[in-house]
Amino acid sequence: MKRFLSLSLLLAFGQTLLTAADWPQWRGENRDDHSPDKSILNPWPAKGPKQLWVFKEAGLGYSGFSVVGDRLFTMGAIKDGENVICVDPVTGKQKWSVQLDSRIYPNNWGDGPRSTPTVDGDRVYALSANGILGCLSVKDGAILWKKDLIEEMGGKLQDWGYTESVLVEGDKVICTPGGAQGTLAALDKKTGKVLWRSTGIKEPAQYSSTVPVTVNGQRQIVQLLTKKVFGVNPANGELLWQSNFSGSVAVIPTPIFKDGYLYVTAGYGVGCRMYKLGEKEPEIVYENNVIVNHHGGVVLVDGKLYGHSDKGGWKCQDFMTGEEVWKSDAMGKGGIGYAAGHLVCVEEQTGNVALIAASDKGWKEEGRFKLDPQSAQRKPQGKIWVHPVILNGRLYLRDQELIYCYDVKGG
Repeated sequence: MKRFLSLSLLLAFGQTLLTAADWPQWRGENRDDHSPDKSILNPWPAKGPKQLWVFKEAGLGYSGFSVVGDRLFTMGAIKDGENVICVDPVTGKQKWSVQLDSRIYPNNWGDGPRSTPTVDGDRVYALSANGILGCLSVKDGAILWKKDLIEEMGGKLQDWGYTESVLVEGDKVICTPGGAQGTLAALDKKTGKVLWRSTGIKEPAQYSSTVPVTVNGQRQIVQLLTKKVFGVNPANGELLWQSNFSGSVAVIPTPIFKDGYLYVTAGYGVGCRMYKLGEKEPEIVYENNVIVNHHGGVVLVDGKLYGHSDKGGWKCQDFMTGEEVWKSDAMGKGGIGYAAGHLVCVEEQTGNVALIAASDKGWKEEGRFKLDPQSAQRKPQGKIWVHPVILNGRLYLRDQELIYCYDVKGG
């Protein structure tokens, strides 16, 4: 009997290991803010899902989460520097915290790092707001190598600091120093040695993160800047194509790619644009201001885009035609994530969190709660800008030094 029980427990534990998913980088495995969870608690209870834990030592900043195995990674400004932080995603207990940069990037919107760490095997890659790119051991945070994007690579610091979350592509780490040596750079992920610069394009960096795509069998890295959208060959940094873009002030959202089509959007009145990528110059399919996304990003679900627009509130937009499907002012501006047929929307000003059906029939709310407690360290201009992450039945949220975990496991 004991042997049978032991075998049953072993099989159950093994099944848990097999079915547990990871979120290794900014916006998840595919950089699209899609959770791999097949179900999510819905509707939510009147007071919201159960709060499992609150970690209160994450420091200041807007760094998001990467979650791999029994480790959740983020960054924060702690004391006199910017740290990479590792906590247990189940218990919220800190495993380690290591200073990457001995300086804190100051800003009226909130001090500290903005980048989300990227996990690759036994290493985690993180970028400080001042441009220190580091490779650390997942196990204990030991720093394996560092590179200064400004001093060593000629990069140019933007008004709100380095914000992108670096991309691991094969044996390379892709980052965006910007500047005269080339907008993009590839570093050997093991040593930090610079392998190439995108000398075909030398625009300043902005705040968006790169996305890897494949078009007609050609792998490429796409990036969005203030005045350009472009793709390069990850093997050597060769410029494959570029298109002028009418960005203004700050270009933040990560591009979305699906079946040869590339969607970009930006705030400050800019709007959105769809490209069809091919062997020649990209074709503009449409351009409008249906979604003018400043912060928070957009997600693509079953041919429909969802996100907040500075013009009109929360919207659903047809991916292929660009037409507005619906709009709602039921909630203020904020970030978004997707899981199992539902959207999780976080209001940046209030900390309200809502569960919405991902439907082209309109805003269908299935629960709402408010983050509690909230940060007393957030600056007056500061917001709740960290995207929600839904993984393995848990919802992770952040307000500056506070990381929250909620039970949203579906039936």
